[in-house]
Amino acid sequence: MPSRDIPIYILLAPAVILLLIFHYLPIYGIVMGFQNYSPFKGISGSDWVGILHFKEFLTDPSYWKVMKNTIIINIYSLIFGFPAPIIFALFLNEVTRMKYKKIVQTISYLPYFISWVVAAGLVMSILSPVTGIINIALNKLFGIEPIYFMVKKEYFRAILITSGVWKGIGMSSVYYLAAISSIDPTLYEAATIDGANKWQQTWHITLPGLTSIITVLLILQIGSLLSIGFEQIFLLYNPMVYEVADVISTYTYRLGIEETQFSLTTAIGLTQSTVNFILLYIANRTARKLAGWSMW
Repeated sequence: MPSRDIPIYILLAPAVILLLIFHYLPIYGIVMGFQNYSPFKGISGSDWVGILHFKEFLTDPSYWKVMKNTIIINIYSLIFGFPAPIIFALFLNEVTRMKYKKIVQTISYLPYFISWVVAAGLVMSILSPVTGIINIALNKLFGIEPIYFMVKKEYFRAILITSGVWKGIGMSSVYYLAAISSIDPTLYEAATIDGANKWQQTWHITLPGLTSIITVLLILQIGSLLSIGFEQIFLLYNPMVYEVADVISTYTYRLGIEETQFSLTTAIGLTQSTVNFILLYIANRTARKLAGWSMW
């Protein structure tokens, strides 16, 4: 090993150690999905039951309900949330006044650094039927009576997607802005000389330049179609909207933490991870065939 590489490996070591401790060592715990696990007996002493827990949740109607909610919310996020930072980055790239551009970037980045505990509190305050600015505006402008947004099933998914986009659009746009900055400026100069307007330059130069990063992030998002952020939903939902808001992560939380069904939740998690891996593989193969570019 060259001596000049030693500082790099030293800097890399903490990240590798954390990855091993929190992502690879716990893989041993999937054995619990095939046992009647007891914290008192441990993994080595718990009784082996095979695929009993897999049969249990696959035949449980409530599981398929939360599976449906998870897929629907993720599809909505893919349709509305995935293009949002791309569009935002394209618009921001057209801003020529650097001072204004930096202000907009800073404002858009700030929500990302706010924890979901604070963000959820802000969302509920804004949508409050008594003091929420939305209800006050609706009442003053249109005479509409206060709406209890957070307990209305028809509004919850829209609130969830909108708050997610608001919180992540700024930081997600960084990837696209970085990719745009790497595009050769002479391409735009040549296009301007040829008479191309801004829209044509965006369509024929900027978007093709973003193909690789869009492909990578799209593959990763498709690969997590059965996963969804626990904190956001857990902090925003309530029993009134369980029918449309309960997802796999909150469902396993209740089973595992509140009902101590550790083996059942492990079986659900293993199945979820397996399906996510299959989706990731299919998305990668599809991207390679259609776009000529893939992650591996």
